[in-house]
Amino acid sequence: MGNSYAGQLRTTRFEEVLHNSIEASLRSSSVVPRPVFSQLYLEPEQRHGPQNEGHVENEEDDDEDGSESNSPPIPYQMKPPPEGSCTTDGFCRAGKDLRLASMSAECVDVPTGFLLVGAKSPSIPDHILVCAVDQRFLPDERGRNALLGFSGNCVGCGEKGFRYFTEFSNHINLNLTTQPKKQKHLKYHLLRSAQGLLVKGPPICWKGINGRVRQTSTVASAEETPAAPRTNDPLASSASAGPGPNSASCTDLNGHLQASEPSLPMTNGSHISASQQPLPQAGLAAYGPGRLTVIGSIANTGPPKKRHKGWSPESSGPSEVQRPAPSSTVSATKSDSGTSGFVGQGSSALFPPGECVTVPDNLLQICGLQPVIFKGHGALPRLCGNTGEVLVNTRLQVCYRGSHTLPRIYEQHRASSIQPLSTEMQVLLTIYYLVQLAPDQVPLMEDLEQILMRSWRESHLTEIRQYQQNHTQFPTPILGLAQPLTSSQLPWLAKLATSSCGESVLVLDTAPSLAEALDDTFQRLLEGRLSQTHYVVIICMGRSQETESCVVVTGKHQTRALAESMICPNDCMREIEQELSTGMTAELEASFSSAGPDEDLEAVLEKASPETTSPPAQGCRLEHAGEPVCAEYRVAWHEIRPIQLAVARKLLSHVCAIADSSTHNLDLGSFDKVEFLICVPPSEVTFQQVVRHLWSSGVLQELGLNQDGSSAKGAEQYVVKLDQTAVAKINDLIQKSKLNPYTLFILVHDHAHWDISSEEHGRLMGDPSSGLVDSLLNCRQIQEAANILILHVTSLPFALQTQNTRISPYNEIHWPFNNDVDLYHEKTKYFGVSELLESTRSGNCLPLLRFDSSFESMVAALEERFPKLHSAVIRTQVLLRHYCMALLATAGGQAQLQKHTSVETLEMVQCLLGVTGSCGERHGHMLLLRIPFPPLAARAHRRLSRVRDLLGLHDRFEVVLGDPASGIIVGEHFLNQLKIWLKIQDPDWTPSTYLELEALPCILIFTGMDPMGESLPRSLKYCDQRVLSCCALQRTALEQELGLAAYLVWAEPRNEHRPPPSSDLSESDPDKPSSTDNEEEEPVLDVNSALPGTDHSQNPQADSSPHKQHKVTLHQAAVRGDTTQAHSRSSKSTSPGSSSTPGSPLRYSCSWARDLNRPPVVLLPKALYDLITTADSSGLPKSTSFLPHASVEWDSSFRPLLSKMMTCTEQSLYYRQWTKPTAQHMDSSNRAEGRHDSFHPRRLLLSGPPQVGKTGAYLQFLGILSRMLIRLMEVDIYDEEDINCGSELEAGHYHQPAASWPDADAVRGMPFHFTIHDPKYEDISAIYSPDSALNAERNPRRQEDVYLRRRTARIKLSKYAAYNTYHHCEQCHQYMGFNPRYQLCESTLHAFTFSHLLLGEEIQLYFIIPKSKEHHFSFSQPGGQLESMRLPLTSDWNPDCIKSPIFTPTTGRHEHGLFNLFHAMDGASHLHILVVKEYEMAVYKKYWPNHIMLVLPTIFNGAGIGAAHFLIKELSYHNLELERSRRVEHGSRPQDVWPFIILADDSCVMWNAVEIDPKSGTMESERNVSLKQVLQHMESCPDITQYGLCGVRKWSSQGLRPGQRREPFSRGHLHDFLLLNVDLTQDVQYNQNRFTCDDVDFNLRVHSAGLLICRFNNFSVMKKQIAIGGYRTFIIKTKMTDVPTTVQPSQYVCAPDSKHLFLATPAQLLLEKYLQHTSQRLFPLSADNCDHPVLSVDCYLNLGPEVTVCFVSSRPHSINISTAAVLFSGLLLYFCDSFVTPGFLKKFQFLKGATLCVICPNRSALRQTVVRLELEDRWRFRLSDEFQTANAKEDQPLFFLTGKHI
Repeated sequence: MGNSYAGQLRTTRFEEVLHNSIEASLRSSSVVPRPVFSQLYLEPEQRHGPQNEGHVENEEDDDEDGSESNSPPIPYQMKPPPEGSCTTDGFCRAGKDLRLASMSAECVDVPTGFLLVGAKSPSIPDHILVCAVDQRFLPDERGRNALLGFSGNCVGCGEKGFRYFTEFSNHINLNLTTQPKKQKHLKYHLLRSAQGLLVKGPPICWKGINGRVRQTSTVASAEETPAAPRTNDPLASSASAGPGPNSASCTDLNGHLQASEPSLPMTNGSHISASQQPLPQAGLAAYGPGRLTVIGSIANTGPPKKRHKGWSPESSGPSEVQRPAPSSTVSATKSDSGTSGFVGQGSSALFPPGECVTVPDNLLQICGLQPVIFKGHGALPRLCGNTGEVLVNTRLQVCYRGSHTLPRIYEQHRASSIQPLSTEMQVLLTIYYLVQLAPDQVPLMEDLEQILMRSWRESHLTEIRQYQQNHTQFPTPILGLAQPLTSSQLPWLAKLATSSCGESVLVLDTAPSLAEALDDTFQRLLEGRLSQTHYVVIICMGRSQETESCVVVTGKHQTRALAESMICPNDCMREIEQELSTGMTAELEASFSSAGPDEDLEAVLEKASPETTSPPAQGCRLEHAGEPVCAEYRVAWHEIRPIQLAVARKLLSHVCAIADSSTHNLDLGSFDKVEFLICVPPSEVTFQQVVRHLWSSGVLQELGLNQDGSSAKGAEQYVVKLDQTAVAKINDLIQKSKLNPYTLFILVHDHAHWDISSEEHGRLMGDPSSGLVDSLLNCRQIQEAANILILHVTSLPFALQTQNTRISPYNEIHWPFNNDVDLYHEKTKYFGVSELLESTRSGNCLPLLRFDSSFESMVAALEERFPKLHSAVIRTQVLLRHYCMALLATAGGQAQLQKHTSVETLEMVQCLLGVTGSCGERHGHMLLLRIPFPPLAARAHRRLSRVRDLLGLHDRFEVVLGDPASGIIVGEHFLNQLKIWLKIQDPDWTPSTYLELEALPCILIFTGMDPMGESLPRSLKYCDQRVLSCCALQRTALEQELGLAAYLVWAEPRNEHRPPPSSDLSESDPDKPSSTDNEEEEPVLDVNSALPGTDHSQNPQADSSPHKQHKVTLHQAAVRGDTTQAHSRSSKSTSPGSSSTPGSPLRYSCSWARDLNRPPVVLLPKALYDLITTADSSGLPKSTSFLPHASVEWDSSFRPLLSKMMTCTEQSLYYRQWTKPTAQHMDSSNRAEGRHDSFHPRRLLLSGPPQVGKTGAYLQFLGILSRMLIRLMEVDIYDEEDINCGSELEAGHYHQPAASWPDADAVRGMPFHFTIHDPKYEDISAIYSPDSALNAERNPRRQEDVYLRRRTARIKLSKYAAYNTYHHCEQCHQYMGFNPRYQLCESTLHAFTFSHLLLGEEIQLYFIIPKSKEHHFSFSQPGGQLESMRLPLTSDWNPDCIKSPIFTPTTGRHEHGLFNLFHAMDGASHLHILVVKEYEMAVYKKYWPNHIMLVLPTIFNGAGIGAAHFLIKELSYHNLELERSRRVEHGSRPQDVWPFIILADDSCVMWNAVEIDPKSGTMESERNVSLKQVLQHMESCPDITQYGLCGVRKWSSQGLRPGQRREPFSRGHLHDFLLLNVDLTQDVQYNQNRFTCDDVDFNLRVHSAGLLICRFNNFSVMKKQIAIGGYRTFIIKTKMTDVPTTVQPSQYVCAPDSKHLFLATPAQLLLEKYLQHTSQRLFPLSADNCDHPVLSVDCYLNLGPEVTVCFVSSRPHSINISTAAVLFSGLLLYFCDSFVTPGFLKKFQFLKGATLCVICPNRSALRQTVVRLELEDRWRFRLSDEFQTANAKEDQPLFFLTGKHI
């Protein structure tokens, strides 16, 4: 009904908020954390915009459009419009135009009691829709008396009676995506102008005042009304509520109309607020000429019929009349950046008459400054006149308003309120803050925010703590400890506070209004009375009898700094260019013309001839001409550091975590290749730097992308600069990703913090380069591509960690820090911002971070003298003068000029010129001049080059201009030197990166507004940043400048006598103030030894193996003269090489080598130095509390500070909670995409300090990712050569070598090979045969096989491979049952019962059949009883179908079993059944929801593979009989039903076919084929039904010898993959009790039954090594414990009725294991005696490799080998049946002393067998020869009896 929802407890965040609150309470005793329920009910990120004025704390209405929240909108789905209705925006469903622009001149019939109002539609924000709404449901001018609900009419089609605003919004086509609310979408009253036109009136005052709650809102200033443009100031936008605590929110209609229609005269005749007029009565709306009237009649003035929040009994009459503050304003113009927080003079807005302040002319020229007015409390009067020389800043007002947000948190659940800081206290605290500022300090709102917050907390600490402890009991309020400050006390206390600061802070409190006080201030400025005053604080009582205030900044230094911080970088660039081009700097340059009292600088330069300056250089050259080259200069190939490899592995683990998640956002198993594209900022140096690094890393070769290995040009196609040329590259990447779905594309966004502007912002600004990253990397095609992974790499991730970030916190990878170097065996230690700060506190050496006081004094004097010039211009000119003077004093013989430069500048120049004389090859240092503005940098380059040339120093050092837009230009002399040092032979070579300037003495003038990732060489000695602006106070801007001096130093061995380093030094990192993500504290390496002035003599390795191999380019010329390769193989590593005797660095003759392990010295402006070296209350540098980036804003002014103990992860969560993007940020629209989770699933963030090696890390990541994908595409295949090989596989005379199918008659004529060739059976008993007796010697065991029992080979998966559950490609999603579009996971459970004589009872099995597979079965009726599994006819043929059902018995391999046969079958239809144990049914069903399951009975849970095979075969035969009966009913013959099934192991992964030369019959090659091809070939055999068992050979890399002739078919043992004829093998069963060798036993019995066994030798199966699960995994454990214990095989059996440790293992398994390991003692005559085997009747049991077994069958008409001449060494009778008779046993001859072993299921059967077979006649038994397996009686042990032959 259009009503807003009350705040609801967000249970999803409760646990997180509770944890944060408890943690905050434990960490701090002084700072009061936010209570739990306050965080849940009042969002910390709630944005209080201008529309929140008049907002009540317990107000339930949602914010207006101007008040945003980061909470996702309530999802709302509109009903579909009726068919044929109009859906055009701005028209109703009847097609009538409702737009105000169209209806302004129309006459609208408005019923009595209705008003015309304007509605806003988000789809057409530039238009207002006209509506007629019942006045009873609208608030009055005070925001009260609005009934709940809605009643409205459509003024277009005339339809009436809309009782719900949802229905009405649909009718007028608002097209909302959130819940329709009248408070949110009905915006304005509509009025008639004097001309009779319908115009927009004042906004509807929805936010009223509840008399039961504290009043907190104020009158809005004019720039905050809807008519004024909204500011994007980070603090102003988040806290724009008015500060006045007692004024009501109201709207002056006349003032509004005066601003919106200035041509119309004022016709009300009164300027008082509407709230002072009596309440409107019915019929009072008069229509007169020139009068604006409300359209409609007001019919209801009484209280509402329903009590609601907007009305109370005492609100029926007019409230107490209070005069509001004047509604005057200062017009606002937003800077281009939109985040500076300052507004200047511009267009006009709403101003009440008489409130105007005239700015005097020539104010800047007279006073030498541009005053800055900080808006405070109350409305600032309008400024007129010379407004261009006065600036207005809203940051102070924003800070004041923010102080009201924190008390509201505690008022959400209290009956009484905690009062915020009063206006008077805020003003007084501001004055105290201004008083304590130094004369050269600029006020920081961050400091003032913390002061206000601490003051409020201290004043209400008792109340807050009591509330947190008893928030559910609503305690009574406790009075504050101090009396509140009154308005009458404020002036006196303010002046008392300023009494100690002299005239720096002036308080004006006598003026009756702000306007008069400002006039007085301007007059004082003109009269010069404020020359010593920096701040003027104006305090007065406004018309509403409330305190009004503002602060006028009048200090020259402060006003300049504030004014320059208002200008965006582009405007600043234009201003500097204008100053340089228009000659505004002429006077400044003229002031530098005098180098002394009587000399001109230019004249001094002219007098300094080359003849007087060049001989020292030539002398230096001649002095070393005969000496050898510098022995300390060495280059080495780049070596990856251990920590880089560790980070690369962390990246890989995060990628694997994405792939392993249940969301399936990345299917690594489907990719077989990696390609990448690296995006870098548009810097030519950075581009070439990454290209060189990429080329030298070897990644291109590893990924198979290196087309031209001899040149780095080939690497350029994989790196792109983010300019307009990147559009084509990104589009090409998108197209390649679509065409290559099996290639994983990695999009690396290096230096990711460089451009975070939104595409829309760049379009509005007209800058094509701004927002390019957003348009390219955040486009829909990139985000939706399943094979594109984005990796953001940055040293400053703060701007990417906002409330709207696209990167999940779980996908962030943080660089390990100095604390962790021991974990990675790292030999280098990072030297960053924290170490620079530590050098300022160490006291034992000169600090590395410095400022130049002489330089600052000169700049300050010139800034005061030239107020119109930009400070960067002045600083650059002073800097150039200092360098010119230092060069003249050092090299020009003008020592007297040293007084005209600073000590620091002189030191740097002397170092630059002095080191070249100590080295044979003239190695030297680099001096970096950081000048951000290119015009000034170009001027500095010209100036220094000219001075150098005039002094004849052109061959002593080079002056290089480092412009991102251009390459590096080096003079011919130095170019030749670099070629010699780097052994470059290419005549056209030029350096392309700064790293290639290693050891070159030079001044690098580094320009560009922001560094773009350029790396600097290790020869960098000084980093001069004195020209940097002190106004860009964002953390990113500061730390990226300091990052230029980042360094990796060689970590020295620990010295036990060295004092331990301080804790701050060990917690160093620009990204992380302290600590690490590791919980354990690691030992810290001391880097103080690397600081200047410390002794290096204790480092014996300083001149040996490579020092810090990160920042120096490497070159090595090829001996063969490959010049291109020599110059291109660059990396970031160089070091002094190994000398013959290790020594101290001080022994180096080359100064460059001595200083190689010393970080550079950094010179900063004094203001920045003070900011960075000053710590806040948390102990961190103050810069860490600054806004992270200009494109983000704080969510709340009252936020906690960063803690010194925070890890990188905690810092990320901090910024994610407390910062939000502005409209110009590329993530600002991320929440608007409608996703509940705004994180992009395939986006990673790698953050690490500057210059630490991130490029090498992510390049290594690309390499190991490619290797892992190849590893995923490869499997370990058993690659074992057949054992016991003879001549049986050689080409025989049975088949032609190229025969496709076997001939049944020929197979019958082939001998059966009893010898087992499968290597997995190498340790079982050999099977006796006449052929094996001739070849009695078995293959000798290879020595290496002792250590590696089974050999494997790495084989790449083919497209016909079988897969486990980790494979998720799009093709087989439906097959696997994971496709959400198909409900394939719905399955039904069916029972299937049949009987078998061997089991003695009926067997009940269960089928789990998915709905999609029910067509393979027949049911009594749809959904009824399962009758049978459908079988095809023998004559059926379908090229896309497999006739044989596939049964795969499996256990323990629900994840790793290869059950996905979709690709192996090449899409052919097939019936695949998984045979699982009952206790594993659920887990197999979970992982394979679309597979048919055959669940074994519960009694087989502990059974072995024999039971599974037995039940599969017997079930299949029973099903064959049922299918024959069913087919006979349909006219088919019983023998026509297909009788075959397939028994496949769960590790069969691929199948191969041998190519045979049809002419020669020799083998040519072996290739992968599909399982479909193998099975269809075997099923197509002409007389296939004559075979009982068919199979294929096992693959081996040694099995194929090209040119060899081999028999295509053989008759022998088959394993792992069988085609079984269940009809012919009806009378041959698998032994259901067996655990091992059941297939060998079955093969022998099938052969003895006279059935044909055929192996297709031209097909082979590959078996994957799966270490988990399987039927060969046996656990022997005792009954006393479930823990597996070591039990000797001899303990597997015991004497009956003895006290023995019973085992919880099946008896059959114990028996088989016992016989396998102890048969050499049981059958002593058989050990290693193959001529006298053990006779085994009707079964094969493994007696160990030492014993040979002769298998015979007792069945009539069975086929047995001839044993007449064989003397057996033993007899094994296992579960003898009636076919074994005494007469049968008497056919065999035994050695004297041969051993008999009779095995029976129980003792009774054992005795009966002995008697029935008359064994006592020929065998001698003893009572001690009876044994049983070590099982308890309830576990049914097996019994066996041994005896000796008489």
